Amino acid sequence: MRKTRDIGFRNFLHQPSFKSSTQPRPFKAYSFVPFSPLAMLDPTILTIGGIVLGIAIIERILERWGVIDLVDQFAKVMRFILPVTFYSALIYFFATFMF
Repeated sequence: MRKTRDIGFRNFLHQPSFKSSTQPRPFKAYSFVPFSPLAMLDPTILTIGGIVLGIAIIERILERWGVIDLVDQFAKVMRFILPVTFYSALIYFFATFMF
């Protein structure tokens, strides 16, 4: 037979909690974070993409206006900027969202 004990309301509130009769068992938890395309909506990624898109649009507008010398200068700069920007954004994306 189990022995019970009466505790008054005031003693119940002011008494430290009883020790749990069950001990927590340690276990290993593994997690997997799948790739989400919505992660591309990060403000940094969108800003970089917007700047590159804006430069490309400016280049097209200058080409229509007939300012070919300036368009050639833009093309030379963009040959360097586009790959660097793409790989930098890719590294940023994987470093931020995958780890």
